[in-house]
Amino acid sequence: MTQKEVLLYTSDNCEQGWKIKQLLNEWNIPFQEKNISENRSYLKELQADKVYATPATYINGERVLGYQKETLARLIGHHNI
Repeated sequence: MTQKEVLLYTSDNCEQGWKIKQLLNEWNIPFQEKNISENRSYLKELQADKVYATPATYINGERVLGYQKETLARLIGHHNI
């Protein structure tokens, strides 16, 4: 499996974001997390892409909004869901 670039935008008390982090860790997928509650510039990055809520996951630049396990698995190339 080739390495994917995974970027996860979350916020404080974001249950779906927490579930995505658990999933990525379970799949041993490294990712970068940007918490918009801790750094307002991350919110501006999201808004520039016309996204106004978390979680938002980018896999090699492809955006997935919310918790979509099957879509995340497909984009990452993880087949054992």
